[in-house]
Amino acid sequence: MMLEVEYAGSDIERYVATGNLSFDLEALKGAHSNERETYSLSNVAAKLLQIDSALYRLECQLPESVFVKENRGAVRIPFILGMQTRVGIEVYLNELNVPGRLRNLSIGGCMVDIDLADSIAIGVDQEIPGVTLEFPNGDSFFAEGKIRHIRPFGNHGYAAVGIQFINLSMPQTESLFHYVNESEREAAYRTGTNDKMVNHSSLFIPGAKEKKIQHREALERDKRSRQSPMERGVMDVSHQLQVGLMYMKTRQLFPTEIFYDCVDTLRYLVEQDRKTFLYALAFLRDESDWVRHAIQVAGQLADMLLTRDPHNPQVREAVLGALLHTMGKPLLISAELPSLKVNMNPTQKVILSGHVTALQDKLSELCWEPSPTCREVIEKANERLDGSGYPAGNCGEQLSDLVRLVSVIKAINKLLHARNGESPRPPLDAYRRIHETDTVYDKTVLVEYIQIYGLYPIGSLAKFSAGFLAWVMDINGKGMPSQVYVIKNLRFPDTNISSVIKQSDLSQIGKLEGIVNPSDYGVKVLKI
Repeated sequence: MMLEVEYAGSDIERYVATGNLSFDLEALKGAHSNERETYSLSNVAAKLLQIDSALYRLECQLPESVFVKENRGAVRIPFILGMQTRVGIEVYLNELNVPGRLRNLSIGGCMVDIDLADSIAIGVDQEIPGVTLEFPNGDSFFAEGKIRHIRPFGNHGYAAVGIQFINLSMPQTESLFHYVNESEREAAYRTGTNDKMVNHSSLFIPGAKEKKIQHREALERDKRSRQSPMERGVMDVSHQLQVGLMYMKTRQLFPTEIFYDCVDTLRYLVEQDRKTFLYALAFLRDESDWVRHAIQVAGQLADMLLTRDPHNPQVREAVLGALLHTMGKPLLISAELPSLKVNMNPTQKVILSGHVTALQDKLSELCWEPSPTCREVIEKANERLDGSGYPAGNCGEQLSDLVRLVSVIKAINKLLHARNGESPRPPLDAYRRIHETDTVYDKTVLVEYIQIYGLYPIGSLAKFSAGFLAWVMDINGKGMPSQVYVIKNLRFPDTNISSVIKQSDLSQIGKLEGIVNPSDYGVKVLKI
C-alpha cells in the first residue's frame, strides 16, 4: 500500500524510526457520509521516501491476513465490514459506565472505540470493575479489565481504549473462546477468506432489541444535517483540545503545537468570517461543558479583542489561556468525582472548585511555563471585582482590563447554558442578572458585550409566532435577526425543516417571540 503524506515538519523520520508504522484507517459512508467504518493496522513494515520539500511517500507492506497474532500468541480479530458489537465499560463501580463499540477481540482482551469526551475518566494501567460485550443476537460477555493503552482514534472525536481481560474464571474463559471463534468465523465470511463460510455466524444476526436500536440510530443519522466548513473547523478545535488533554494525562507531556494550533485556528476563523464563526460556536452546545465553555469563551474573547484592536499583541496568549482555563476540571475526575455531567453534591462542588490549582500543578509537573498573559487568564478568569471569586479572592485594581473582559464573557456564557440542574436563561435575563450583581462585574464591559452581540445573539434558537423554530444566523444594526435558519414547525413536531430565510421574508414565519432552550424542543447536534 502506498501512502502520500504532506508534512511540513523536519522530524517525520521519528514516526518510522523502527521501520514499522501503526495507523488507523477511517472512512465515512452512507447516504449522508455520516456512518464510520474503521480499521487499525499495527507494526506494518514501512519505507519512507521524500518526494518534495513537504511531500513524502510511505511504501507499506500489509500483513498476509487481517487476523493478527499478538505477542502472547493469541489471534486478534478485527471487527470490520460492518461487524458491530456494543460495549459498556464500567469505570467506577455503580457510578460511571462508558458506552462504546468493539473494534477488535482476542482471548487476551479487546479494543473499544469510545467518545473522546468519555476518555477523561480513563487512565493507563487503571483496573476497571467490568467490561460488557453485547453481541447483535443478544448474547453478552462480562469480565473485569485493565486499561493497557488509550489514544485518539480518527478525526471525528473518538478514542481507542485497549483493555486486558483479568481474573477470568474457567466458565468465562470458555465463553470467551466461543465468542472469539465466532467472531473469527464472521470476519472470515465477510472478507471472503474462507470459502467454507457460506453464511453469518448466529452471533452477528441482530435480535429484536438490536434491530430496534439500529432503526433508531438510522433515523437519527437521517436527521443529521451536514456540517459547514466553519462548523467542522470549530468541532475540530474541540477534538484537538480533548486530544491535548489526553496527552497531558497519559503521555505526561504538554502538547504545545496542538494547543497553539487550536488558538491559531480560532483566530483564523474569526478573521475569515466572524458572523459565520459565531454561528458555528453554537454547534458545540452538546459537547462536554468544560470543552464547550472553554472554546466559546476563547472564541468570543478573540472576537472582542480583535474588534477593539486587530493588531493587539496579547490576543494569542490570552486566547490560549481561555482555552486552557477549564482543563483542571477533567483532571479532577476520580471515584469521588466520577463525572462532570451529573448534578453535583456539595462535596463534589468543593472538589471541583480546586480546578485552577489542579491545572497549575499539572502544568508545573509537565515543566511548561505559560506566558504572563496566558497565566493571568488561567489563574484569574474566575476572580470577581468584589473579591467573591476564586481561587485567590482578588478584587478591584488587582484585576486587569483583560481579566475583567474574560470574567464577563464567562459569566454570560454560564447563564446561557444549562448548568448543574439549572436551566439556561434567555440572553436578556442573563444580561439583567449580570447587571444586578452590582460590583461583581465591570458594567462598561457588559455594555460593550451587549452592543456587539445584541439581545438575540447569533447562534441562538428563536421562536416565532407562527410556530417556527429557527437559528439566528445574522443580526442587523439594531440587534434584530436579519437571517435565520428554520429547522422546525411546531405544528408538525416530527418533521424537520431546512430553510434559510432573510430579513425580507421573515414575516412568513410570524413575529419574533424570543429566544428558547433547544433541549426543550428536542433539538440536538448528532455525532457521526
